[in-house]
Amino acid sequence: MSSNRILIIKLGALGDVILAVPHIRQILASHPDADITLLTAHEYADVVAGEQGMAVTAFRRRGFLEMSRLLVWLRRQHFAVVYDLQGSLRSRIMTWISGARRRIGRRPDRAYTHAPDAAGNNVHAFDALNRLLQSAGIRPVTPGLKLEAGEAARQRVADWLQAHEAGDSRLVLVHAGSSERWLSKRWDEQHYAELATQLEARECTVVWVGGEPDRALNRRLSSLAGLDATGAFDFRQLIALGEQADFALVSDSGPMHILAAAGLPVYAFFGPTDWRRSHAPGQQDRVLTHPVPCSPCHLPVCPPEKLHRCLDAISATDVIARLETDGLLQAGDLL
Repeated sequence: MSSNRILIIKLGALGDVILAVPHIRQILASHPDADITLLTAHEYADVVAGEQGMAVTAFRRRGFLEMSRLLVWLRRQHFAVVYDLQGSLRSRIMTWISGARRRIGRRPDRAYTHAPDAAGNNVHAFDALNRLLQSAGIRPVTPGLKLEAGEAARQRVADWLQAHEAGDSRLVLVHAGSSERWLSKRWDEQHYAELATQLEARECTVVWVGGEPDRALNRRLSSLAGLDATGAFDFRQLIALGEQADFALVSDSGPMHILAAAGLPVYAFFGPTDWRRSHAPGQQDRVLTHPVPCSPCHLPVCPPEKLHRCLDAISATDVIARLETDGLLQAGDLL
């Protein structure tokens, strides 16, 4: 058995994979001579494909046969160390089945040989991964991440902006959607329309970003103000677009973490989920929320009697005032 074979498990979701990149880099730096493999979900392989010093194995997560094949593969690899950055039941089973001598996880469990003490419910995912590193004797990392877009992605973005006559514009990126399983994360559509109209009156170009689930929403919003970029950019290209923007406004979603990794200010709406656990690292001072007793509820749909006050009580004027306070808009520059 090789003593330097190491496995890192991080399956998803998109924002969680991005959030874990600094910790993955720290593990790589702590084992410079090791043979390291990262196991991730197939749809997130591109996020980590450019990281130097490790191989990436993509796993299609659905299906009993696929899972069975993976467990057989894990057993045959003879990993000496496993870092389970996921912490789900599935990843704990993977860690246990690996048979590794050292197995490091996020919380105490019989699947692990090393794990931090149990923590409270309000620990941010970034901090939880730091606790995992420390339990393995690895120095924690500081919040913040910059991912490289690449020249091809930057050229694609430049061409798109030129084609839409926005190459010299002051760009504001907006992701108004959310997972279809989490409609409660969405700020009111009318508020978004009012905000976009006010931003355009201040000579900003609003770009509505998102994927296929956001297409209908972005079409409606862009018919009132801004440019529809639904499905126009892949992961690296969205980072490149973020490099060109002044700031972004988003829901609690994957694009929140992508755009934060582009290095721009990202303002995120939080209501049903807990911003203390889920904000993009380094962006905690840009959380937009309205405190109500029922938030965070962690409900995918807000009960009608609650009126979605945690988000809908925030007005477009409130957001504009916040942007002015933070110096991203000039007070009184409305045309």
